[in-house]
Amino acid sequence: MKILVVEDEIKTGDYLRQGLSEAGFVVDLARDGLDGLHLALTDAYDLAILDVMLPGIDGWAVLQGIRRAGKDMPVLFLTARDQVQERVRGLELGADDYMVKPFAFAELLARVRIHLRRGSQAKESEYLRMANLELDLMRRRATRSGKRIDLTAKEFALLELLLRRQGEVLPRSLIASQVWDINFDSDSNVIEVAMRRLRAKVDDGFEPKLIRTVRGMGYVLEIAE
Repeated sequence: MKILVVEDEIKTGDYLRQGLSEAGFVVDLARDGLDGLHLALTDAYDLAILDVMLPGIDGWAVLQGIRRAGKDMPVLFLTARDQVQERVRGLELGADDYMVKPFAFAELLARVRIHLRRGSQAKESEYLRMANLELDLMRRRATRSGKRIDLTAKEFALLELLLRRQGEVLPRSLIASQVWDINFDSDSNVIEVAMRRLRAKVDDGFEPKLIRTVRGMGYVLEIAE
């Protein structure tokens, strides 16, 4: 886990960097707002700890720059400004937490771990995986062994259903209702055709094979034995 600390007080900054490093985190320390914003926008961090009063630009501006760039990492303000309106402002601008100096490092560390855990869980929920197959739900992208798989909207929805219920045999009637929003018509081969095309894209040229037909029952996504 990588943490960005933006703190102009030399002793506090060094203390945070040392304490967080000893707790097992990789820590970058910026001494002013401009450097902090530059690091936040050009590197990947799991969490940022910001002071409010900073040289260059203040912590509010750093946070606004982070959020405008679409960065959703947790941001914790650590500042001597303890007025209620300051806390409210920070939270309204998109901060996830607000701590007032002086602070207990044990409490700071506990809050850092909570936000990192929440961020990790949220990130995991954006992806569905089995073996070397990955579905990015936010960007609507499928990859197998790191190779991009081009899917139609229906193929993506079908693969998402299979991944969400992996290991479960899905009858054609359920697939029809969930993906096509129609009642199953036994005279239609739309599902068979769609599954054949999806299998060609997802399984052909890759190992292990994942999509399996269960005769008379439906389809299942599982690792072939």
